[in-house]
Amino acid sequence: MTLEIDTGTGLMPAHIWEPPSGTGPAILLLQEIFGISDYIRERAANLAGLGYYVLAPELYWRLDDTELDESAPDLLDRAVAVMQRLDWDLAVSDSVAALDYLRSREEGVGIVGFCFGGGLGYNVAAVSEPDVLVSYYGSALPRLLDLTVDAPSLHHFGEADFYLGADLDRIIKKIDGPRNEIYRYPGADHAFDNPLPAFHHAESSALAWQRTTAFLSRHLPTERGSR
Repeated sequence: MTLEIDTGTGLMPAHIWEPPSGTGPAILLLQEIFGISDYIRERAANLAGLGYYVLAPELYWRLDDTELDESAPDLLDRAVAVMQRLDWDLAVSDSVAALDYLRSREEGVGIVGFCFGGGLGYNVAAVSEPDVLVSYYGSALPRLLDLTVDAPSLHHFGEADFYLGADLDRIIKKIDGPRNEIYRYPGADHAFDNPLPAFHHAESSALAWQRTTAFLSRHLPTERGSR
């Protein structure tokens, strides 16, 4: 199902996955640089299956020429070029508008973000106070460390993250907190949860997802998760 979110400067397309019960706490799902890919759709369906009402906004909606072929050999280069044309502040405000839409349902709301979406989710959580944040290897975190997120937060990082690299220890030191959980995965590179062979680290992906679902069940419980 799709709908449009009023951002104040236009209508942003967004995709909805409803839980089996038709109702439940909400998750704002923030994409990687590849957009609303098959992988993001799969994770959205996974979260809906846990009892969450999931919304994934089309964050590239203001741009043209954003279609990405997931089988293309230059997929990463093409995706980076698209992402570099995105206005970060507008992406934050668009995501806050989506979060406000979910908050109007009055059933609790969390943020789950991957890579680009992991950093964006951190920024959105810092300015909009969701109930919980789950961030997978947020690529923008090195430049967001002056922000503070008060919500209980779960962060996943690969020990071999080529993108965050030397910044990883500095990031972890800054984002650590009494209600936060931070995990590092030996042998895992950046984007290790993505099933594409160039990125995937199966053992780390499975363990991180297990920890994600457990963290969400504690901080944003659903009827299904409480049984």
